[in-house]
Amino acid sequence: MAKILYFSYNYCPHDHRFLSALAETEHETFYVRLTGGGRQTEDRPVPAKIHQIHWKGGQGEFSWPDLPGLTIDFRRLIRSLHPDLIHAGPIQTCGLVATLAGAGPRLIMSWGFDLLQDADRNGWWRWATRFVLHRATWFTSDCEATRQKAIQYGMHRDRMVVFPWGVDLEQFSPLKTHHGSTLFTLFCNRSWEPRYGVDLLAKAFASVAVSRSDVHLLLLAGGSQAGAIRQILLRSGVNDRVTFAGQIPQSALPAYYHMADLFISPSHVDGSSVSLMEAQACGLPCLVSNIPANREWVTDGVNGWLFEDGDVNALAARISLIMDRRESLGKVGEAARRVAEEKADWSKNFQKLLKAYELVLR
Repeated sequence: MAKILYFSYNYCPHDHRFLSALAETEHETFYVRLTGGGRQTEDRPVPAKIHQIHWKGGQGEFSWPDLPGLTIDFRRLIRSLHPDLIHAGPIQTCGLVATLAGAGPRLIMSWGFDLLQDADRNGWWRWATRFVLHRATWFTSDCEATRQKAIQYGMHRDRMVVFPWGVDLEQFSPLKTHHGSTLFTLFCNRSWEPRYGVDLLAKAFASVAVSRSDVHLLLLAGGSQAGAIRQILLRSGVNDRVTFAGQIPQSALPAYYHMADLFISPSHVDGSSVSLMEAQACGLPCLVSNIPANREWVTDGVNGWLFEDGDVNALAARISLIMDRRESLGKVGEAARRVAEEKADWSKNFQKLLKAYELVLR
């Protein structure tokens, strides 16, 4: 048994997934949260077997001037807890605090956006990324795209464990019968933030809906682009053909996949998207942006479709084409489910994290 300190930014469904799994292991796990901006997207409490630690970094929103004070307090926390392993990420926030504090050994975990977007923001972010990865004991991420980026920033290729985080294949599974609606429902549950491209989907939907009365859009979540997205739909006169379901409990999510005919992820930046895996596990055909991480999961025309990232016209054209080929959706959905069964089983993939822990502890 080891004493694990899990250090993460905010508290989201991914954190709940990791902490719930860790709670069922022999390890004693402590959870330290660095509070950031934006809405908390997880409404379930921290699992009962996890020791949540209160510290300076959880008392107010993180800002860069606080970095020295946070580093000192994290060092105090480490001296008090004496963990055997620090599991920290994203790289430039939690990873940086842990590295500056000299805490170790450290398993640095990329959250996708920290390498695929944040690392290249400016000189400070590039320095922070290289500083943390050069000093990491081990590294883990969820896709090949982030692995390659980590190598570019100096992470040793022999000290990496890559695995998709995965989903619960029993919770997310196909319906035995189709929902039966005559409407063709497009579904997206990505956050309304620039990196996820929901504004692009709004424009493409408006373009398709002008000529097709049988298409409907179902949106979950929300975010900083809410005003802009609603304006796109209002100006186009299609707002009444959109369902805004907002933030829903994780337990209700499978039902929303089952309401849809097509899952769409227009993200500009992604690792192995858990939303995409959930859709595939539900046997739902997927249309996603043609970015490296998505190509690891979707083979165009086989188990889903790709469209050129950022191209509204290409997305609209693909939606119309898929609507015209509704008879093929069953086979595509079955192929998507097979991919999920082969690659996205959380119960199996989590074992790779435990293997990474063993490698770090050596």
